Amino acid sequence: MTKKTRYFLAGSAAIIVAGLTTGLIAFKLGGPALFASRTGPAELSYVPADAGVVAFANVREVMDSELRQQLKQALPVADHANGQKEFQEETGIDIEHDIDHVVAAMTSVGPNDAHGLVVARGRFNNTQLETLARNHGGVVEDYKGKRLVTVTEHHDGSSDSSNVRGVHSITLAFLESGLVGIGSEDAIKTAIDAQLSAHSITSNDEMMELVSQIDSGNNAWAVGRFDAIANHAKLPQDIQSRIPAVKTFAVMAHIDGGLSGTVRAEARDDQSAENLRQVINGLLALGRMQGQNDPKVAAMMQSLQTSGTGKTVAVSFAVPAELLQMMAKAHHAEER
Repeated sequence: MTKKTRYFLAGSAAIIVAGLTTGLIAFKLGGPALFASRTGPAELSYVPADAGVVAFANVREVMDSELRQQLKQALPVADHANGQKEFQEETGIDIEHDIDHVVAAMTSVGPNDAHGLVVARGRFNNTQLETLARNHGGVVEDYKGKRLVTVTEHHDGSSDSSNVRGVHSITLAFLESGLVGIGSEDAIKTAIDAQLSAHSITSNDEMMELVSQIDSGNNAWAVGRFDAIANHAKLPQDIQSRIPAVKTFAVMAHIDGGLSGTVRAEARDDQSAENLRQVINGLLALGRMQGQNDPKVAAMMQSLQTSGTGKTVAVSFAVPAELLQMMAKAHHAEER
């Protein structure tokens, strides 16, 4: 695989983790169009109605947060800065300033066929991105008024698509001014169809109810059906049988001077919820016991608190910036 191909194929991952050099979270959203729809960002109109998981990240707020500035000053960033500069030269995207917010989803375009979709809002050089793709054999097409560029590559690095075995492809779509989509060709076209037909996740009452409960006040969140994750994770049957019956989940976080948030699950019935509480409390107790000799782990475990009644189970956390800095420095030291 050539360096240019690596940059193009890694574009979606780079956009998702933009600014999150500390590895705290994977997604974030924001920007002037954030609340263009009644609930959640306007970009949800490109997420198909049957998506099993939807995530949201306000990259702009994370990049500007006090926590990130402190971590940026505390940790060596030379290697990251060099990689970031090289990425900008190839793609024209300044990760520090050009990305406002990101919506990501896990969609299904066929039985047992999961596809990832990323929709990013920001300032992109469309000509440079398309040229980069074309230089590596990218195929350009128009689909229902949207411009798509698809790059196909074998695992051995060749661009010969005559043999479909071992082939990986990714499609970049210019959806609107300042809005790009990245994913498989099927996922991108399904997203465009969802937006044009108004049959998007915004018409899914169950998912939008979850979004409405956590969208306000959080600069990063994810919601979804637990079965969508369990099925595609291909967990062994004996493990699946031990997991209490969870229907939906929601993860919400706020990053500013520190990191706080809640992980919430909705069980199918009260008994399943009680079983899940027992499992979680047992794991927390084990973690606190094992972390007694490590102040960082002990402080982290102490920040975790369980709550919830009926079918709802929740675990909340609040981690101060000082603790996150200690953990990040320790992790960096171990990698050296």
